[in-house]
Amino acid sequence: MQKVFVSACLMGNKVRYNGSSLSLDESDKRWLDLNVKLVGFCPEVSAGLPIPRAPAEIIGGEGRDVIHQQARVVGDDGVDVTDAFLDGAYQALQICLQQQIKFAVLAEGSPSCGSEKIYDGTFSGKKVNGAGVTAQLLRSKGIKVYSQHSVMQLIEQLERNSETDI
Repeated sequence: MQKVFVSACLMGNKVRYNGSSLSLDESDKRWLDLNVKLVGFCPEVSAGLPIPRAPAEIIGGEGRDVIHQQARVVGDDGVDVTDAFLDGAYQALQICLQQQIKFAVLAEGSPSCGSEKIYDGTFSGKKVNGAGVTAQLLRSKGIKVYSQHSVMQLIEQLERNSETDI
């Protein structure tokens, strides 16, 4: 059975910075539950960051820049958490490689998991185009990354793949 890597917060786990969770659309979640094995993971918690924790944003770029040590991830309390974000991203990649996972659904907006939009680094609530650290690292290794808002595109891709496997 095909495996899909999923942000733990999207599976209802209260692992977000403020101790909350997010959710997938009910029909999307039902389809995924019936057709794939979901592998839940939170890069930030797995790297040792606590719940709750200070909200963090990428300062000076996006995930790609953090990976190349040209930007930092900093909490609104001024604490640099770059190393933890990188550690969590590499743990996520290791799981995907070990389990031959080719698809991921990650929480949009997160400095780890945002796939299309992240906060701009000013803690003003403004989002900009860009990817988080984990999303960027997974993509750079050929894993297709979707957000909770684009799960239907993933479902369509998986259905096309299963038709070609017949």
